Amino acid sequence: MSSAALYYTGCEDDHYQPHFLDSCFLCHRTLGHNSDIFMYRGNTPFCSQECRQEQIEIDEANERKLKLSSSKKSTSVRKTTDSAKQSDTKKVARTGTVAVS
Repeated sequence: MSSAALYYTGCEDDHYQPHFLDSCFLCHRTLGHNSDIFMYRGNTPFCSQECRQEQIEIDEANERKLKLSSSKKSTSVRKTTDSAKQSDTKKVARTGTVAVS
């Protein structure tokens, strides 16, 4: 047997990536193997109902901010479009046939 085979354990600690259920998403407290895990939005684990509720409130606040900022943008776009329509009505356009040689 080669010396490399003697030391191979099947697990390389240098490249260990934690499992998503190892710790609470919010407070990073280690989740016990025999303790309740509170899930939110699919695969986001929390150690308690309080941590999960706090994350829900954070997400709702962020969504409200996004809606407000997007509604402000759409209002300014609407104002720009309205002013462009008003300026277009003041323009004179000639109609007819143009011959180019």
